Amino acid sequence: MTDTATIRQRGRRLTQAAVVLLCGWVLGPIYLLVLNAFSAPDAVTGFPKRWLPGFDLHSLRMFVEFQGVAEALWNSVLVATLTMILSIALGAPAGYALSRFDFRGKTAFRVLVLMTRAFPLPLLALPLAVMFIRVGLDDTPLGLALVHTTLALPFAVLITFSLFSGLPVELEEAAWTLGCNRAQAFRKVILPLVLPGIAASAIFAFVISWNEVFAASVLTVQHRTLTAFLLTSLDVSPLPLKFAGGFVLVLPALIFIFAVRKYLFAMWGIANR
Repeated sequence: MTDTATIRQRGRRLTQAAVVLLCGWVLGPIYLLVLNAFSAPDAVTGFPKRWLPGFDLHSLRMFVEFQGVAEALWNSVLVATLTMILSIALGAPAGYALSRFDFRGKTAFRVLVLMTRAFPLPLLALPLAVMFIRVGLDDTPLGLALVHTTLALPFAVLITFSLFSGLPVELEEAAWTLGCNRAQAFRKVILPLVLPGIAASAIFAFVISWNEVFAASVLTVQHRTLTAFLLTSLDVSPLPLKFAGGFVLVLPALIFIFAVRKYLFAMWGIANR
């Protein structure tokens, strides 16, 4: 009994150490970003560093007033929103079909969905740019959103597939016996149960689009997203301005995730049923 208690105690300590290490790994860069974004320019480059920010808004004010930032921020929001809508509109029906119907090539289709992530984006950038120029989608939010949807769609399909698979088909069959057709059973019975998971999938698509930089840099010129704008316009900027830009880039994604955190937590309960 003593040996068992000792092993359990060591296991708890290892778990606690792993949690602390993971929190430090995730929160450490965010802390340094906030610290330098809200510090005076001389404090950013000076030593020793303060543990708390001075809440000096000079760097943030200078970044917001930088020419082109407002338009780039709007482009990022627009492209990420379009990507989120397209990913869910295409991925959720595909995930439902994979979980509820048996058809020839079902396993191969799931593999092909994953294979779309096997091709590096730099390899596809030039053909995409040529095709978009020919069809008139070059340097447009819609064209970039289509590329980002391609990146986010495999995850949307697999996440929704796992969610629908976790719900027994007997729930729909019971609704059918009570007079509902397939669409009504899905809308009244299945959709409320999987809504947290769909919200989590939408968040994932939004964050993928928000953080993507390569396609945004190659396929846009006048309508760059914030990530592409930071890469091309602020690479030689002063260090305080870079920290301010990084903070502005990270903040919307953090707010978006925090606002729907209850759906993220509820997703695990659905997927594990």
